[in-house]
Amino acid sequence: MKKLILSNLVHRPMRTLISVVAIAVEVTLILLIVGLSLGILNDNKERTKGTGADILVRPPGSSFISALGGSPVSVKIADVLRKLPHVAAVAPVAAQTSSGGNIEVIYGIDLPSFEALRPFRYVEGGPFHGPDDAIVDDFFAASKKVRIGEQIEILNHNFRVAGIVENGHGARKFIPMETMQALTGAEGKASIFYVRADEGKNADLIVDEIKKVPGMEKYNTMSMREWLSLMTPGNIPGFSAFIKVVVGVAVIIGFIVIFQAMYTAVMERTREIGILKSMGASKLYIVNVIVGETIVLAIGGIICGILISILARGGILAKFPTLRMEMTPTWIMYATVIALIGAVLGGIYPAFKAARKDPIDALAYE
Repeated sequence: MKKLILSNLVHRPMRTLISVVAIAVEVTLILLIVGLSLGILNDNKERTKGTGADILVRPPGSSFISALGGSPVSVKIADVLRKLPHVAAVAPVAAQTSSGGNIEVIYGIDLPSFEALRPFRYVEGGPFHGPDDAIVDDFFAASKKVRIGEQIEILNHNFRVAGIVENGHGARKFIPMETMQALTGAEGKASIFYVRADEGKNADLIVDEIKKVPGMEKYNTMSMREWLSLMTPGNIPGFSAFIKVVVGVAVIIGFIVIFQAMYTAVMERTREIGILKSMGASKLYIVNVIVGETIVLAIGGIICGILISILARGGILAKFPTLRMEMTPTWIMYATVIALIGAVLGGIYPAFKAARKDPIDALAYE
């Protein structure tokens, strides 16, 4: 049976190649799109955690997805927070989302208070020296080949790169808070407050104290631990639906291509199937041959898809170092199972159609 399966596939090389490529596209689609989505989500988590804050305080009505809005509340809230027990540092941030070229979040920071959370580690250069200076992280600098002293455009304004820091401090671009406020028309406003506790174990106590402050009951306040637990695909609006759509499209691609390939193969091999049945081949044997061909095609496509995804991941990261992509063993396994299921489903009907053929009619078929 194994020899028969392989000979059938080799006998029709173009159809075999097209089927393998289609399965490879299915696997690649899943791994790349899901990998990019999860990579961006987890990168955001790690960079927010890397600020050194233990508590995040956002304005009333804001989403737990931090730093996506403007600067809606007074920066003086920071002075209120600094007076609370167990608070070691408070850093107000005026965050702004930019969609120029690609979607990114830019931080307007008060440098001393922001570094009180966790100091920058400078790769090159140093702190701001003026209102038109900027600090960027090493990923951004590498992707744009930016050096100290060069000009970059942020929010339609030219800035001089004063420092390049190690990545992992919340954003990839930082400008002075006053400059951000002026550019966005939000003087004296901040969009998020990062709070560091004197000890990590006191984070929940500080959250409770903040909620007791008159006027701050409705502020979106949570510990970093709680925020990290919420940043999962199931809690991000539309994220799970997006993943399901991607997987669904991939399954449909695999199903249609395999169904078409195997159905056509069965029609072309009507006489061959008649010969096999006249020689005593059972219906189960015929089904096993067709399904066996389907599984071999699927395995070939899966291997090619994984290899293409690995190569594409390397190319994407080389071209866009600021993008993160996760290709985990778990999702490789999911993609493998999904591709196999789609292929087998596509091959079942042609297999049973072949098994039901009458040997006499099949032998008479021209």
